[in-house]
Amino acid sequence: MEAEIHPASAAQPVVLVLASGRGLRFAASGGTVHKLRAPLGGTTVLELTLAAVRASGLPWHLEDAGHPGMGDSIAAAVHATAGAAGWLVLPGDLPLIRPETLRTIAAALADPDCAVAMPVYRGERGHPVGFAAQCLQDLLALTGEQGAASLVRAQAQQGRVRLVEVQDEGAVTDVDTVHDLERAAQRLAARS
Repeated sequence: MEAEIHPASAAQPVVLVLASGRGLRFAASGGTVHKLRAPLGGTTVLELTLAAVRASGLPWHLEDAGHPGMGDSIAAAVHATAGAAGWLVLPGDLPLIRPETLRTIAAALADPDCAVAMPVYRGERGHPVGFAAQCLQDLLALTGEQGAASLVRAQAQQGRVRLVEVQDEGAVTDVDTVHDLERAAQRLAARS
């Protein structure tokens, strides 16, 4: 997979599609291909995720350079789009995400008191996690497996995290195992 960069408009955050992971849990569960290339709905897991991102109308960046951890992937993607108005961090293994959820989280970042916006579906926190431009330096400093959890906690202590209710099970439906893939296929078929 080759990284594509789609220029950011100054007014909109960039969706960062993270596709650098090794997919070890998927392989351990019996998967015979990388989880992002696993067939789903006549295409692949990653292509379904990207289709929703494209349909959102937001600028986006695919980060697939094979970084050692999620923190490293986020930092690299933010570095590549450092002039953005903010970032929506979306793992590539959320093929059921709806375009309107991406737009909703992007809109939440327009509030100057909001540094982090996170969708919640039926009480469960999901993705994408949105970060305002003021988080730039903290995002660039991320390393390792933990992603941005420490940054979210720090912003929550300052009352700058917004939990946004969404009606989108795709925000919490990732594909980590073959069983997850089967469940996603059932949910996708039910949408049609």
